[in-house]
Amino acid sequence: MTPVRPPLAALAVRGTALALTVAALAHTLWNGVAEPGHALAFGALVTVGELARWGSLPGEREPAPLGSAGALAYALLGRSGGEPTTHGVPQVVTVVAAAQLLAAVPHLARGSGPGPDRVARRILAVAFAAACFQPLYNSGLSARWFGEGPCFALFLLVLLVLTALCDVVLAALTAVTPRPYGPLLRDELRALSGVGTAVCATGAVMALGVAVAGLWALPVLCVPLLLTQVSFRRYAGVRTTYRQTIASLARSTEIAGYTPHGHARRVAGLSLAVGKELGLPGPELTVLEYAALMHDIGQLSLVDPVPCGATATLPVAEQRRIALLGGAVVRRTGVDAAVAVVVEQQADPYREQPTAARIIRVVNAYDDLCGESAGKALHALEQLRLGTGRDYQPQVVEALAGVLARGGPTPLRTG
Repeated sequence: MTPVRPPLAALAVRGTALALTVAALAHTLWNGVAEPGHALAFGALVTVGELARWGSLPGEREPAPLGSAGALAYALLGRSGGEPTTHGVPQVVTVVAAAQLLAAVPHLARGSGPGPDRVARRILAVAFAAACFQPLYNSGLSARWFGEGPCFALFLLVLLVLTALCDVVLAALTAVTPRPYGPLLRDELRALSGVGTAVCATGAVMALGVAVAGLWALPVLCVPLLLTQVSFRRYAGVRTTYRQTIASLARSTEIAGYTPHGHARRVAGLSLAVGKELGLPGPELTVLEYAALMHDIGQLSLVDPVPCGATATLPVAEQRRIALLGGAVVRRTGVDAAVAVVVEQQADPYREQPTAARIIRVVNAYDDLCGESAGKALHALEQLRLGTGRDYQPQVVEALAGVLARGGPTPLRTG
């Protein structure tokens, strides 16, 4: 089994960020604040971005893109209105940390403040960017090596890539999950191609814009990202309502007495864990979750309920009939057609199924065999392994075993 990363990793990241912040604050207080106007402007930008942050969604890494872009822009700022700036790495860390602390107050009052791991990541990533850029720029080495043309832009691009990779490594280290570090790092790298790319690009454009036009460039350059952030916040609300509607529809089989209480929720939670174990990207995980919630909805067409809702014990032909009826119901609800396809194919031979259907078939059979009784987990897994010749994909069964062995949604107990 792949070893799980040590639990002290997140504490080490937090401790490093705290020590760096204290040292930067002491340095700034001792030497004074250089260019207070710039520090105030960028601090206000980071604060506004944090206050307007959206709620995290599956597959999304950055809930405060405007705050991240502003912090990165301050780290990469070498000139303002054509005049050189003199702030250094300690002041960048101090301003970003102070802005995050100020913005966290109203969020904490509502019980929705950013976690310490996210704050630590932000501080360390920004400190990394500033440490790579500020000494080179202030000493004149960057101008000597890269000039002010395409080579300098390439230098910023390489620096942004390194900063993004630094944040990815920290995100995987601080993730609150028993999954191995390798799959977590792979997931973070996939997520980087989303809003993370826009944050890095906007931060660099802000720094270059201020270098030419001064602080007046900040409001002009940050408005598009702020509007995008507000729009995404509305989208997040719609998506949350959409998922709640699907979850309510999935409970109809429980209310009607066709499936045990909590069956759909357990299958969805464990299917998501197995999907992440197998490295499915965010969009596929969403389809997997919706299909897992609605996988038994075809049972509503039955005159007599299946005992305990255990469709895994039915003949294959009956399983397929129920799956096709369930897919027809899903299509009428307006849910993504990909979800209906997964529901329809969950009873087919696994070699003919998409990955999501293979996962749901294995997890559904597991829950039918043991339900909430962890004492039956070993027997259920043994039965699944015996069916890997035709019914269940071996890789999915082993991924399920790995999730349970690490204390997944239904812990595997050997005693």
